[in-house]
Amino acid sequence: MPDFSDVHYKTVVKAIVEGRVVPFLGAGVNMCGRPAGKKWRHEDAEYLPSSSELTAYLVENFGCGLEELHDLVRVSQYAAITAGSGPLYEELHKLFDRDYPPTILHNFLASLPATLRAKGLPPRYQLIVTTNYDDVLERTFQAANEPFDLVSYIAEGEYRGKFLHWPPQGEPIIIERPNEYRGVSLEQRSVILKIHGAVDRTTSERDSFVITEDHYIDFLTHTDLANLVPVSLAAKLRRSHFLFLGHSLRDWNLRVILQRIWGEQKLTFKSWAIQLNPPELDQKFWMKRDVELFNKRLEDYVAVLSERVQALPTAGGKS
Repeated sequence: MPDFSDVHYKTVVKAIVEGRVVPFLGAGVNMCGRPAGKKWRHEDAEYLPSSSELTAYLVENFGCGLEELHDLVRVSQYAAITAGSGPLYEELHKLFDRDYPPTILHNFLASLPATLRAKGLPPRYQLIVTTNYDDVLERTFQAANEPFDLVSYIAEGEYRGKFLHWPPQGEPIIIERPNEYRGVSLEQRSVILKIHGAVDRTTSERDSFVITEDHYIDFLTHTDLANLVPVSLAAKLRRSHFLFLGHSLRDWNLRVILQRIWGEQKLTFKSWAIQLNPPELDQKFWMKRDVELFNKRLEDYVAVLSERVQALPTAGGKS
């Protein structure tokens, strides 16, 4: 019998080369590569906060009750009700308006297009989906001189419920008619799709964070993701493998999003999740979704995947 993990890496690398993999990044990627026992401190920008660390930061700033200490969504809702969404957004902007360093995962994703080009392979630009608010991935692409389009969800204001497109140059564009929008093309460059909004470090007025209970209710009851993003991205979501990195299926909002995406798939594309020591409940959730689960540290997984991509032969069979 072939080694199971070897078969997995070969399958994923082949799908990457064919442009059939959509990396789906969750809050857990912020812990990728952080030394064990190393605590996050909001006074510096050494590491991005985990979900629990962000929750504790908001508890400290807004004085939430004990029963809500471990629930980021409840804590954020409490802050918005007691102090207003303005102070909540200000705290989040202050937290994410920093030059956090990239992880091995950010570097791998940003370098992937150039690596494939150097091997003479056809350009297969990525669609990367993330629920994170920070701009580390964007800055890593910029440092690698790799152009990209940014498409981000708008959680507040006049255009709430729509997506905003940031081209490599020029001003952002509201995507009013997704089925007709042709400003984004995976034939030209990679696309970073931020489905829970993002910090805007140039002006806080364009900050967008899906983080409170009201935000999630609005997002999940009125947002059909496939009908709100440009048609080219919707098609990519329906016809791709997903590689879940830093996610837990205990997050109910993620399960609803996946139902809406996969509910429209006419063909089945195998998907994978990387999660260290997943609890039994997570294992059952992933199994129910027919997602293959790998019990592995994210940084170790990315290191092997990067080695496999680097080891690809150049086009024409030359090593």
